[in-house]
Parts: sequence; structure tokens; C-alpha cells
Amino acid sequence: MSKLIDYFKEPPESAHKLTNKAEIVKTYRLMRIKVFFGMYLGYVVYYLTRKNLSPGIALFSHELKVDVIELGIIASVGHVVYGIGKFLSGVLADKADMRKFMALGLLLSSLVNFFYGYLVSIWALVFFWGLNSGVQSMGFPPVAKGLVHWFSPSERGTKWTLWSSSHTLGAFLVGQLVALLIFLYHQGYIGWQSIFYVPGVIGLLSSFFLFKTLCDRPSVVGLPPVEDFFNDPLPLKKEGELSQWQTLVKYVFANKFVWYLSFAYIFIYLIRFGTLDWAVLFMDERGVGKVQNPLLWSLMPLFGMPGGIMAGYLSDKLFQGRCTQINIIYMLFLALSIWGFYLFAGPDHMLLSSICIAGIGFFVDGPQNLVGGVQMSRITVREATSAACGFAGFFSYAFGATSSGIVLAWITQTYSWRETYMVLVASCFIAIFFIALTWKQEFLVSKN
Repeated sequence: MSKLIDYFKEPPESAHKLTNKAEIVKTYRLMRIKVFFGMYLGYVVYYLTRKNLSPGIALFSHELKVDVIELGIIASVGHVVYGIGKFLSGVLADKADMRKFMALGLLLSSLVNFFYGYLVSIWALVFFWGLNSGVQSMGFPPVAKGLVHWFSPSERGTKWTLWSSSHTLGAFLVGQLVALLIFLYHQGYIGWQSIFYVPGVIGLLSSFFLFKTLCDRPSVVGLPPVEDFFNDPLPLKKEGELSQWQTLVKYVFANKFVWYLSFAYIFIYLIRFGTLDWAVLFMDERGVGKVQNPLLWSLMPLFGMPGGIMAGYLSDKLFQGRCTQINIIYMLFLALSIWGFYLFAGPDHMLLSSICIAGIGFFVDGPQNLVGGVQMSRITVREATSAACGFAGFFSYAFGATSSGIVLAWITQTYSWRETYMVLVASCFIAIFFIALTWKQEFLVSKN
């Protein structure tokens, strides 16, 4: 066991330090492209092996005779496990080799996908969905570590949100892939289980690609720290020689701004998954066709990509890297898009349905990417970034995403879709309140 733990530990710095400036510039440029591309493509595939149920939920529930409450249980268990795993993975990732850590998570998730087609018991489905959620939690924390080590603070908003478009691209691609597989299933060419098998195969191959492509941090290949090379000081620096536990306590657990953003993240993820996971069933009840449904659903991640990137760009260019202002603006437009989608979704208003569902994707991705990523990295030290992001991730999934499953399912079944979408709109304004509490702190960090 000790040898296994040592294998995944953070690799040592290279004994061979690069000193030639031209060589350093060339190596930095190539390695940053390589690492960024690896993290981006890797997380796209993470989504293929994680979100393949959402666009295929109508077919999945029909084939296995799973009702809406049971679907809510499956989703909620997955979200709780993912939230806990995201925090634990964040703590581990700060001291682990991000290359091996991220590759292992994708490998295990891909293997779990092959079991879904053989499961008939609701509790077996719950177990394996929870298992997949656990290994999926190994995806983001190593990326957070990679982003703060390979990219300087002044460019982090743009680079982080550019990377964050990977999950929306992944969700869009899995929507298209599942739509194609469902079409082939209805034509009699394949079984319905292919919505899990095909992403599983893609994930297996991609895990080996990650292992060969990623690099833990610049010093491993003899490069200087990114803040020194780009002459771009970190917003906050760790004070003194602290152990990992002391760093965790001081810069995460005792940091009230980490708590504020974590509370905001609960409601952002309630909105994100409340719209993403239930939109297919909502549109199905409104009469949208079986083939058109996942295609319309895919507009959320498709427009989420430019929405998230634009949020990061605006925070860097207009607000000197501060995220509070752009988050509040996005949340206001998100509330309008959600209510518009509830009012107009259906076959008689396909254009308005498309505009509103695209608006949800565009405006939810900005706060999702900034609050739990870029903004979190600005209010804590680099040595605790993965843990802080994981801490916010725990709240977002254990409470926000979980509520989007069983709680919204109960509201929908007990009352109606109207009350469900009212809760989502109200969540926008609660998130705005907690985000606004960090306004002054972000300004002070920028001044320093």
C-alpha cells in the first residue's frame, strides 16, 4: 500500500534547472499548450462517461421501468458521493501527481460504465451510479492544481473559463452522441446499453492519453514558477512554514469568504442541475419530440461554452480579474432565462424555447466557472486552491445538486413544474446575496 501511495505522490522538482532564457520561453510555451490541451480534452471525456444519462434519461427510465422519484434517488446519491469525493480529492490533489490522479479517475469511470447495461435492481443502479460519481470526483481537483501552477494570476480568469468550456463541450457532445445512439437503437442497429458502452470505450482510450500528456507543475521539467517567469505576483501567499493541515485550516476552513462562495455555489448548482437534468422530462411532458428533445437540450451546454469564456474575459478586462460584478450580472439574466423557458417551452414555441434554453446555458456557466474556480483561487493561497475548490464542490453537490434531484422531483410530483421553476428563479437571487459578500475582499486583494 505504501508503494501505491508513493506512486501517486507529487513528483520532485527536476535536478536539471533550465537557465537559457530562449529555452525556457520555448519550453514554457510548448508545455502550457500540451498541459492545457490534455486537461481540456480529458475533462470533455470525463463528461462523456458521467453525463450520458441526462440526455438518455427518458429511454433509460422506460427500459428499466424507473419512475421519477427513483431517478431522483439515483441522482441525489450520485451528487452526495461526488460532493464528498470532490473535497477529498481536492485535499489529495494538492499533494498528488495531477497527471496520474486525473488519468486514474477517468480509467475507473470508464470501467464502471460497462456495468450499467447489466443492472436491473434500483439499488444496484444507485450503487454503481454512486461509485461512478466517486471516481468522477477525481477529475476537477488536479485540473485546479494544474491551472494555478501553469498560468499566472492576471491571465487566470480567461484561461480558467476557457478550460471550463470543456465540461459544456462534453455535455454538448454527449447530447449529440446519445441522440445518435438513440436513433440507431430505434432503427434496430444497436441496444439501448450503447449509451454507456460507447462513452466507456472512449474514456478508456483517453485515460492513457492523459497519462502521457499531463505534467504536474513547471518545476518538474526544470522551469521556474509561473509567477516568477511572467513577473505576476500571486494575490495571496502562504505565511510561514505550515503543514498541509495547518494550511487547510487557515486558508480554507477559517476563511469566511470561502464559506460565502461555497454557499453561493449551492444555489448555482441547484440551478445548473435543476435545469440540465430535468429539462428533457419537462420538454417531454410539454410535447417535444423524442429526437428533437435531446437536440434542444444540447443547446444549454453549446451556449454555455461562449457564456463561460465571455465571463472570464470580462472579469479580466473590465474588472481587473475580480469576479463579483460579472457574476451578479450573469445571475440576473439567468433568472430571466429560466422563467422564460418555463413559460414558452413546447412544440408551439420552438424558437422561444431554443432562445431561453440557450440563455440558461450561457448565463449559468459564467458563475459556475468563476465562483468555484477563478474567484476561489483569488481568495486563498495556491497551496490550498484544490482543497478550497473541492470544499466549494462538496457544498455544490452534497446540497445544491442533491436538492436538484430528490427535492425538485418531490416538488414537481407534489405540486407542478411551475413551483419547480419558481424555486430555481429564487435560487438566483439567493446566490447573488452570497456572491455580493465577497465584493470588498476581492477589491482589497486586487489593490494589494
